[in-house]
Amino acid sequence: MIQATVGCPHNKCTFCMIYKKRPGFKVRDISEIKEDILKAREYYGSHVRTIFFPDGNTIAMKTDDLCEICLFAREIFTELKRITVYGSMQFIHQKGLKGLKQLAAAGLSRIHVGLESGDDVILKQIKKGTNSLEQIEAGRWVMDAGIELSLYVILGIGGRDRTKFHAKETARVLNKIAPDFIRLRTFVPKINTPLLDDVQNGTFQMLGPHEVLEETLSLIKDIRISSYVASDHYTNYINLEGRLPDEKERLLNEIEMSLKKDEKSFRDFFIGNA
Repeated sequence: MIQATVGCPHNKCTFCMIYKKRPGFKVRDISEIKEDILKAREYYGSHVRTIFFPDGNTIAMKTDDLCEICLFAREIFTELKRITVYGSMQFIHQKGLKGLKQLAAAGLSRIHVGLESGDDVILKQIKKGTNSLEQIEAGRWVMDAGIELSLYVILGIGGRDRTKFHAKETARVLNKIAPDFIRLRTFVPKINTPLLDDVQNGTFQMLGPHEVLEETLSLIKDIRISSYVASDHYTNYINLEGRLPDEKERLLNEIEMSLKKDEKSFRDFFIGNA
């Protein structure tokens, strides 16, 4: 991990607490990033295979600058196989297909993106700063550029009011993009966030374990593309992992078996602090 940026340039999502009390978004000086890459070689040797350039939205760097550090990393670590960054769809969209192809040529090989939902109502409610059309366009450009795309979906982020729309619309967007990876997370309210306030005052009705599993079942049923699904995260009620469409029936069976369990057997409600 080599710090390239600090914070998030959007920093308005109602469910996220990570950057709220930190200074504003900034890009580290390119020369400092290169110095850290050289120090990493001194510490780890020249056989590093993967590099991740944090922070939360490194894709927002100027394209030429991000290309420069990717090229430098590949020059220093000749056996490097993967360079990864986080990025939100609105900032990916600003790159356009041309900029993404430039980044791919420089060696950027994977982008992790918090899709969260494909439902425009939910995206507006959680102040994600994007919409489903922009998500689809940006996602397709990443795939067309030859960069691996890992999309994160938050189960339950629409609450009880939007659960059916969340599953349906998220599947629709995923089918349009056809990302390499679909990573499932379950909504857990975090301290110092507007969405926790909504949970506590009753304006946001959280899903229970069975409701989250029902939403997951609907989502998986409607996904028609080839992609790898993983839900190996502490927020989730069950661990699902497998390739679609080959293992869809197995995944659906695992969800249905879990729905037969007493809700008391699942993890308790908790408020996240990280």
